Amino acid sequence: MVNQTYTADVLVVGGGTGGTAAAIQAARRGAKTILVSEFSCLGGMLTSAGVSAPDGNELVAFQTGLWGAFLQELRHRQPGGLDNSWVSFFSYDPRIGAEIFADWVQELPNLHWIAGQVPIEVFRQGNSITGVRFADFTVTAKIILDATELGDLLALAEIPYRWGWELQSEWGEPSAPVTFDSFTKKYPVQAPTWVVIMQDFGEAVAPEIPAAPNENPSLFTGAWDGYGAEKFLNYGRLPDDRFMINWPICGNDYGEGVGRLIDSEQSTREFLQECRWHSQNFARFIQNQLGRRYGLAEQLFPSPSTAFALHPYYRESRRLVGLTTVREQDILPVAGGSVASIFNDAIAKDVCQAIAFGNYANDHHYPGVQFTLQPKSLRWGGRWTGTPFTIPYSCLIPAATDGFLVCEKNISVSHIANGATRLQPVVMGIGQAAGMAAAMCVELNCQPRDLAVRVLQAALLQDHRARAAIFPLFNLPPNHSDWLHWQLYYLDNPQAYPASGNCPSWDKSYDSAFDKILIRESHCFQGILHRLDQQNYRFIITAPAENQGQTWQLVTLRSHINQQLQICPHDQLITVWGRQNHVGNWLLVEHLDRVQK
Repeated sequence: MVNQTYTADVLVVGGGTGGTAAAIQAARRGAKTILVSEFSCLGGMLTSAGVSAPDGNELVAFQTGLWGAFLQELRHRQPGGLDNSWVSFFSYDPRIGAEIFADWVQELPNLHWIAGQVPIEVFRQGNSITGVRFADFTVTAKIILDATELGDLLALAEIPYRWGWELQSEWGEPSAPVTFDSFTKKYPVQAPTWVVIMQDFGEAVAPEIPAAPNENPSLFTGAWDGYGAEKFLNYGRLPDDRFMINWPICGNDYGEGVGRLIDSEQSTREFLQECRWHSQNFARFIQNQLGRRYGLAEQLFPSPSTAFALHPYYRESRRLVGLTTVREQDILPVAGGSVASIFNDAIAKDVCQAIAFGNYANDHHYPGVQFTLQPKSLRWGGRWTGTPFTIPYSCLIPAATDGFLVCEKNISVSHIANGATRLQPVVMGIGQAAGMAAAMCVELNCQPRDLAVRVLQAALLQDHRARAAIFPLFNLPPNHSDWLHWQLYYLDNPQAYPASGNCPSWDKSYDSAFDKILIRESHCFQGILHRLDQQNYRFIITAPAENQGQTWQLVTLRSHINQQLQICPHDQLITVWGRQNHVGNWLLVEHLDRVQK
């Protein structure tokens, strides 16, 4: 209704990954919440941006909070399962992800979702943000969250933010540049990607993909060199013979004049149009090179263009100047350890400020440029994974503004560290924490900066719907009876948090109490385990007969299976229950028994 004013306890502006999580958590906590989104489906990176093969927080022990609940619901709803691609352990139809978020929102009577609106003006009273005006209405609220893809409220409210690079002299980040140069000028932020979904039409002939303006096939030459066409397509394979095209090597990342995203409405529209054209021309290049068997998918996204995501996959945003800034040092492993330090808060070094965590490698995208970063990976479960790191509550809070939190890629983080904090599970965890904090500020009638972080952490750990871990612990899954005890223990004794990331004392009987549901969905194989080197396993199947002689890589996401694989002798006959991923050529092990020879 034009000129209508709504009032709420909590207003979330932006329906992406962080905003959707924040609104759901705030409403579940009991706050009267309004969520305003630009697009007609919720979830952002996970849905409307088309990145339905998410990265990070893949280990079972890291599948907590709303992220874990989302994966559980995907497993329930996605026919054929989630083992489809080799870039991720979870790939799914983006429509199913959007349905999950819509269902969660609709079950909450105190959550009002308004789609198709963007913020136009932000209102202040003194030092506090009090409301936001949209084209057709205004919303006033006690706590307002900026969950926009590009940190739009930061600009509208004139809250200090960062955009672009920081030099090494700023915080001593080892991967930061020493001086600004033509590269940092050309790419002030990471390149976005306008994801397109392609389809294998099999024996049929796919419609020809038309050329978009600025077509230049030479930009894509060599896109799958070193991979091969089949492996390239299977990178982001989705169910029903579809392919998520989100490819960084001579692919559809687009960064020409990326600074235009925040220059003006006109320059933003120009950049977005070029970004989408670039992706269309890459899809056309794929079709021209690999044949008319491949074409644009149908009905994956709302009209007018069903094969193209509703908006780009933004990797970077305006970034808040907050009470604390997450730097590269805060995401790198401690010396001799497998996790990052949790003491990343300059305000209260004796108090753990963590409210979310991630584990993905630090990943930067600049078309045509290989940018070297400090390594933050380790081998675990027969594969590579990233060093876990934590996100402090204070990086969600402006340095000098009240009534306001951020909960997307717009947290207070350096350009370098953003390469790890921007991933979907991390942003969902940030959103859940921000939504919980906002609701608790309403309950306690306090400002976000005055909310005791220990109270917020306890609420996240003990949430009745989707309890969220604070500490990344490799060997303590969230359904273990000791999980809450050890999470609370490390909150009270943060100096005791182990550099290995492994809880020192836990119920060993859990090792044999494997999940019956996962076993029912798994297949049984017997074969010989070959240890190529540390955390690198091959498995030659001896039974069943139809698979005899096949060789698979063994991987696991479960801590007790990881321990069993580490102590299993070379050339050992074993029986495993697991799921085959044919495009990644791995067998994901859910249970393992050694067989006596």
